[in-house]
Amino acid sequence: MVDSKHLKDVLFKGLFRICGLIAASMIVFIFGFIFIKGISVFLPSYGPDQISIFSFLTGLEWRGDKGVYGVLFIVINTLLSSFFAVLLSFPVAVLTALFIVKMAPKWLGSFMKTVIELLAAIPSVVYGVFASGIIVVWVNSIAQLFNISTYGGRSFMAVVILLAFMILPTMASLSITAIEAVDKNLEHASLALGASKTQTNYKIVLSSAKSGIFAGLILGLARALGEATAVSMVAGNRTMGPTLNPFDITRTLTSTMLSGLSETSGVDYDVRFSVGIVLIILILVSNVIIHKVKRKVGHEHE
Repeated sequence: MVDSKHLKDVLFKGLFRICGLIAASMIVFIFGFIFIKGISVFLPSYGPDQISIFSFLTGLEWRGDKGVYGVLFIVINTLLSSFFAVLLSFPVAVLTALFIVKMAPKWLGSFMKTVIELLAAIPSVVYGVFASGIIVVWVNSIAQLFNISTYGGRSFMAVVILLAFMILPTMASLSITAIEAVDKNLEHASLALGASKTQTNYKIVLSSAKSGIFAGLILGLARALGEATAVSMVAGNRTMGPTLNPFDITRTLTSTMLSGLSETSGVDYDVRFSVGIVLIILILVSNVIIHKVKRKVGHEHE
């Protein structure tokens, strides 16, 4: 006679395994489709419109009307905009989470937590509309103070500020969850040994919550790298670069992909999938680097 509990355990394990396989297969399917579609433009079988993979990866100009597709400067623009966005928002997100969980009165912390969750749920197009109506005006006003001409405020700086606004709620929300999960006994032990409340919060709480905090950083950076709609509304789609002028228009990998999807066929359409391959690789490499930084930080605190 088969034990019913054992049978249920086997059935649920099988169900969970099937769900995991479905999720994994979807990732493989999506990446495989993008890879096959994107790599085709570099193969001789593509025909007279074949693109040189070397010129694609090292090019500093993107002109679809001339058949010139260089992605290097776009990668640099994407990395810089995402890096500065994280640089602005990550410290604010972590300190906000620490304040909500450990310092704010209960009613205020609950209210702020709800606000952050609502901000994280806002669609990206709403952020784009906000950026088009508010952020570009701020940037244009700042540029006028220095007597600098802009494209109506659409610029690299506008993209950075927009991404900082967008990724902050995600990182703060995960940081809150991580800080709330820290064992209270660790705090009590630190205070009992003579550490102040501030020292305990910064050296014990944040150190213990670093795994969740870095998970928030990974998701925030991934959103910054992968955001398309909102960024396209303020970037300006520069045709060459890179440029270090914060008031100049820019172009990111995602805005490049989005701008060409109005086509239905041809090299100008297919090359967007090649950009997608570059974006996926960029996100994977960024995640690996962040994981290494997390392990290094962890070793330093041991």
